[in-house]
Amino acid sequence: MMNIELENIMCFVFDVDGVLTDGMTLALESGEQARAFNIKDGYGIERALLAGFHVAIISGGNQIGVRKRLEFLKIKHIHLGVKNKIHVLTQLCEEIKVKPEEILYVGDDLPDYEVMQLIGIPCCPADAVNDIKEVSKYVCDNNGGHGCVREVIEMVMRRQGKWMRFENENINN
Repeated sequence: MMNIELENIMCFVFDVDGVLTDGMTLALESGEQARAFNIKDGYGIERALLAGFHVAIISGGNQIGVRKRLEFLKIKHIHLGVKNKIHVLTQLCEEIKVKPEEILYVGDDLPDYEVMQLIGIPCCPADAVNDIKEVSKYVCDNNGGHGCVREVIEMVMRRQGKWMRFENENINN
């Protein structure tokens, strides 16, 4: 990632299944499809928010437990049950006043393909499907749900000199 322009990144956008989770679901009797999240990814997200980055979620899935986890992390831009990711991304850019080239997006599968071609830094977990790896400027060392989100956040924040700043830190993770 060293040759990629990270200095202008102002916003991180993440898919959920296969990025913030490993893509596995646990089907409970209640009908809820539980997911496991990586605590280090959560810490990275909270550090990014405290440093002034925008963080957004755009996902086709729409589980209550997922929403509660994202709200716990204090993510304001949560878009679940999305069928048209390009439309949501366009609205997000207008709302938070960022250009597509100022966005780092992490996706793992074909629903992310088109939107990843429109943003500045398309990335994917190590275990993403091949079509997504081909359009990514960076393929993480970590798999989805196993620290890939923390990996990209930390790389951007280190490049911008913001990673090791701890003033006013109040993190739940």
